[in-house]
This record gives sequence, C-alpha cells and structure tokens, in this order.
Amino acid sequence: MNTAPRILFALALSLILCCTCGAAFAQHADRAAVGEAVAASPGSTSIDSVVEVQKYNRAIHIMAMLLVGFGFLMVFVRGYGLSAITATYLMVALALPLYMFLSSRGIIGGPKAGVDHLVFAEFAAASLLICAGAALGRLKLHQYLVLGLLFIPAYMFNEWIILENGFGLIAHGAFVDTGGSIVIHAFGALFGLAVVLSATSKREQGIEIESDFTSDRFSLLGSMVLWVFWPSFCGALVSPEMIPQTVINVVIALCGSTLATYVATLVLRRGISAADIANATLAGGVAIGSTCDFASQPAAMVIGLIAGFASTFGFAVIQGPLQKALKMIDTCGVTNLHGIPGLLGGLAALFVVGGIDRGAQLAGIGLTIAVALVTGLIAGKIVALFGRRENPYEDSEEFLSE
Repeated sequence: MNTAPRILFALALSLILCCTCGAAFAQHADRAAVGEAVAASPGSTSIDSVVEVQKYNRAIHIMAMLLVGFGFLMVFVRGYGLSAITATYLMVALALPLYMFLSSRGIIGGPKAGVDHLVFAEFAAASLLICAGAALGRLKLHQYLVLGLLFIPAYMFNEWIILENGFGLIAHGAFVDTGGSIVIHAFGALFGLAVVLSATSKREQGIEIESDFTSDRFSLLGSMVLWVFWPSFCGALVSPEMIPQTVINVVIALCGSTLATYVATLVLRRGISAADIANATLAGGVAIGSTCDFASQPAAMVIGLIAGFASTFGFAVIQGPLQKALKMIDTCGVTNLHGIPGLLGGLAALFVVGGIDRGAQLAGIGLTIAVALVTGLIAGKIVALFGRRENPYEDSEEFLSE
C-alpha cells in the first residue's frame, strides 16, 4: 500500500471518530431539548413521541434502501458484486456521521433535532450513492471514501443554499422539493457526471461493462427493495396528516414508471432489457419527489409515466452517443435514472403546486446544477490523485481469494 492510501485511511478514521463524538454531543443536546419541552408542555409530548417513532420507522426503511436496495442494485456488473456492496457499506458508514457532525456543529447549514437529524443524513448518503454509481467499478475502495469526504460538504452547501436561505438567495420554504427530486437525486447524478467527466481515462472508455443473468437478478432484487420502501423515503419528514396522500402518490408514480418502462423498452430495443427494468422502473419515485405531498393521483400517474419513458429513452437511445461525445463512462446510468427524472420532477412542481414561487423554483434548479457540476469536476480531479484500478470492474484486484 503506497503513502496516499495510508494517509487517507488515517484521515478517514480520524474523521469518523470526530463525527461520532459530534453526533454524541448532538444527541446529548437533543435529550436536553426534549427535557425542556417536557417541563414546558407535558401534555403535548405523547403526540410528539408518536410522531418521532413514526419517523424512526421510515428512517429504518430508508436504511434498508441505502444498504440493501442501492447495494444490490449496483451488483449488476459481473465480477464486481463484492466491491459494489462493500463500497456501499463504506460510503453509508462515512456519510451519516460526517453529515451529523457538520450539521450539529453548524459548520454547514443549521442543526437538526431528533430523528430528523438521521433522516437528513440518510438523504445525503443516498445522494452520495447515486453519485458513486456513475464511477462504479473504476474506483478503488479507499477512493469511495475520498469521494464521500468531498461530496458530503458539497451536498450540504447546496442544501443550505436551496432549503435554508443560504446567502439569502432563495427564501426559506419557497423551493418545493419534499422528496428531493432536485436536492438529492439531480444533485447526486450531476455531481457524479462531473466526476466521471474529469476522471475517466481513455483506457476505461474501451472496456466493456459486462453483466450476466445472476448479476441482473440481484440487481432486480435491489430495485424491488427500493420500490417497496420509496414511499417512506419521500414521506420521511412529511407532516402526519399528509402521509396518506404522499404514500399513495409515490406508489401511483412508481406504477406509472414501471408500466412505461416495459412498453418503452419493448418499443425502443425490440425486446426487454433487464437494465431498463431494474432502473427506469424507479424513475417515477425520483420524479414525484418534489410534489409527492401536493400532486393529485392522476398527476402522479402522469409524472410516473413521463419519467419512466424518459428514463428508458435515456438508457436505450441517449446514453451511448452521449458517453462517446463526452468521452466518459456513467456505469450505472445515474444521469438517466436520477438526473433527467429529478429535473423533470423539479420542473413538474411549476404545474402541480398552486401558488408556487416560479422564480425561486427555477433558481433552485439552476443553482443545484451549477453547484453540482463545479464541485463534481473538482472532486473528480482530487479522487483521481489517489490512484486508478489496474483492472476495472474486477473484485479480484482488492479482495482476497478464498
């Protein structure tokens, strides 16, 4: 192991310890705040406690999405399954405490309390996994940690600008993005796209990404886990009275994208692509995120249908020529699953949400694109400094043979 990885591991371990301590301090502060609330208003705490438990349940659903859903979705690359799942473990384990530490200290954005703190951290971890999907298979395991260390602060910076009135650019609450179509999905995809734009080598462009029936089956399993728990993702922080409408809208949108994907893959490919079924079926969940608690059921279906077709069209028609033109490789096609549907979801809010501040919505989308691309390009250059895989998409380069 050369010097750079050793320095990285030491840095990562130190940050994890610091973040853990920071999260512990934040938890202590939360307990103190709860104690003060009990003393001030003992009659309201029972309802508040029930709401917190409900949020906890959704938070655990999101954790299943992060580890099982994303983890298995990314094992479609034959011969890279162990690395994909291990990288998922590492990035989630780094992202959660790092986000909570930076947030609880007020370093980037304002502090969060209770289970909300964990949920916001999970959202950041999800966006990181989306980003990493673009470079999947071409990074060494320690480079995924480097990527996480660079991504989380950039993600929080954009979140602060868009959702917390950072620099006074967008009024608090003016940007509509309940389930993160823009802040989580589009940001992660565009950041990942920028990373591979600045880090893809000529040699990597000529290597075919292979899958087989076994790897595709595991990928479909991951997709189904994500499908099942997606309503909890979008509804994680929604007020209790809006949960029924939110959950139904998300399920309807996912149904729409699933049906559209099946039709589109048959029409565009003259057959069924397992990659389309595993990925584009989820596009409805991505696109409905911004308006999941606002849309009517017919609107949710339309959003899902459009997102499913657009995503499949991206995989079947756009991805190949785009990668050749930009001389990059987007391994998981995050541009098609999270980027395009995410942007569609943010734009859909202009038509679905009554009384929306259109200027703030468009500004938020534009700022997210700019921040993601600029910070992603810088991150790609830094990640590349920590080495390159000699054999992309192969577990055997880093894992011991049993």
